[in-house]
Amino acid sequence: MEHDVQLPLRKQAHSVDNVAEIIGTGRDGIYAAIRSGQLRARKFGRRTLILEHDLRAFLESLPELDLKGNQA
Repeated sequence: MEHDVQLPLRKQAHSVDNVAEIIGTGRDGIYAAIRSGQLRARKFGRRTLILEHDLRAFLESLPELDLKGNQA
């Protein structure tokens, strides 16, 4: 007899608070990124959600740190 094994679903969407915790910034920074169009967000009722792939795209779009050009 075969058993249908169900794997737990990965989280597909995050709250603003969760995204702030994940990337180590405040809620204001997340809302600023949403307002500026840098970070896509969705509404579900009153909740603001950021899809996992939109969060990844946002993080990958951030500029790389250039230590050589920023040393005094």
